[in-house]
Amino acid sequence: MGNEERNTYVKVQIINALIVLLKERELSNISISDITTTAQVSRNSFYRNYSKKEDILLDHIHSILQGWRLDYDNDGDHTNEEMYGSLFAHLKENCDFYLLLKKRGLFHLFLDVFLSIFGSKPDQDNLSAYIVSFIAYGTYGWIEEWIGRGMQESAESMTALLSSQGKR
Repeated sequence: MGNEERNTYVKVQIINALIVLLKERELSNISISDITTTAQVSRNSFYRNYSKKEDILLDHIHSILQGWRLDYDNDGDHTNEEMYGSLFAHLKENCDFYLLLKKRGLFHLFLDVFLSIFGSKPDQDNLSAYIVSFIAYGTYGWIEEWIGRGMQESAESMTALLSSQGKR
């Protein structure tokens, strides 16, 4: 196993360990030692990849959201409705993780990653940045409310609801 493969393995072990531990207790009650013991990796391995526990979750959120985006982008051109349908399907597929973040008061980390991927960029002109921000924060609001209510509706229902609001 090469360095990159080893590092990927260590990161996956750390991410999985933290998720297991988060199911049992709050992030503030989980130590780095708890994570490394559960992951069966050294403290050095932890600090080689992360500076704090939140970084693990940010890395994981970024990885799965970016993975969805790349899959979606590589699938061809789509309508906004199809894009939202795909996004809500992704969220539903990963509902255990997203509901856990919400339960533990960590869903703000999703917002940070979501905006870094889909929010405005410094090189955009003002009007474009305002429009992108409006859409990104509005989409996040729908997502957060849906997750906060336990993701009761299907991804298709959420897409239809969102689509019907645009037609009013």
